[in-house]
Amino acid sequence: MASLNVYSALVVLFLTCGAAMATKENDQIIKDNNCETKMGLPCVLEAFTSIFETGTISSNCCGELVGLGKVCHSALVKRTLENPLFKDLSPARIIAKSIQTWNNCLALIDSPSPSA
Repeated sequence: MASLNVYSALVVLFLTCGAAMATKENDQIIKDNNCETKMGLPCVLEAFTSIFETGTISSNCCGELVGLGKVCHSALVKRTLENPLFKDLSPARIIAKSIQTWNNCLALIDSPSPSA
């Protein structure tokens, strides 16, 4: 139960913290595209873990991530990196993991299912 609270806190930080410190450009992109409302909490957690920690993202959540759109995905990752809580992370490494997660999800969603 404690890990759920930690992940819930990370999701809240991922979606909302750093707004005051985020660039106006990222905030405007997020606002204009309603980025914060396009993914469910479980998939936000999976995406966050896949990018900012060590984890995987399910095909269902890949669908939600791709549905979020690359513009929203990039803006949310960049805004999260601006949060002081993540100052010790390597932005280049996180951006690379973000791109890798996006590309993996895109390939998974674009590929035909084995049962087809």
